[in-house]
Amino acid sequence: MDGQGAADTGQTIDIHRITQMIPHRYPFLLVDKLIDVVPGERAIGIKNVTANEPFFQGHFPGRPVMPGVLIVEAMAQTAAVIVVAALGGSAEGKLVYFMTIDNARFRRPVEPGDQLRLHCTKERQRGNVWKFSGEARVDDVVVAEATYTAMIMDS
Repeated sequence: MDGQGAADTGQTIDIHRITQMIPHRYPFLLVDKLIDVVPGERAIGIKNVTANEPFFQGHFPGRPVMPGVLIVEAMAQTAAVIVVAALGGSAEGKLVYFMTIDNARFRRPVEPGDQLRLHCTKERQRGNVWKFSGEARVDDVVVAEATYTAMIMDS
């Protein structure tokens, strides 16, 4: 063993800590927990999709489907927590703005009862601009993917 076992498995960040780290709130907080967190590098966000989600009222009545843009937003929120975990307390609650979303692909619908696992990995970081790749999976099947760039703002 190389002595990095704990770092290799990552840490867990619960919903209480997430709300301290990023400013999103119901109904737009789209990640419930992060697992396998390696600050500044990668994490898996978990979103438990329930029939009570407000967007299901209109998307679509009789056939509820989570909007693809909200899946990408959930990936971005996961990435924002990764960034704040790397930067520490001074970054908590700061806004993180999308700059680009590239190569977004949606493979199958996400419905009530699904658990999204949002696999997000940093590709690069320059100053306050971070680029991530993300895959959303349900039952280990890729349902959506994208690369995206975001900027953390000082206020």
